[in-house]
Amino acid sequence: MQVTVEIPDEFAAQLVPAGSDPARLVLENSVAEAYRHRRLTMEQVRQILGFATRMEVDPFLQKYEIYDYTVEDFNKDAAAMDRYLGTKTR
Repeated sequence: MQVTVEIPDEFAAQLVPAGSDPARLVLENSVAEAYRHRRLTMEQVRQILGFATRMEVDPFLQKYEIYDYTVEDFNKDAAAMDRYLGTKTR
């Protein structure tokens, strides 16, 4: 699908930083918000934005301050560290 968006010239500079591709910026903003609200999966983000691997998606999400590290992830990592070190870290 192709979407055309009209931005009045007096606002364009405030919305689109100099040197940025306006179409890509709008696409990335839309994809980031859709992912943040769980309307897209990480794989869909990868495909839409043309990233070759999932590893390229992480920096994109970080740019938009979207972090998928949950409390459950932390607990699993802490338990793995406990097993590795033979200690109790929590």
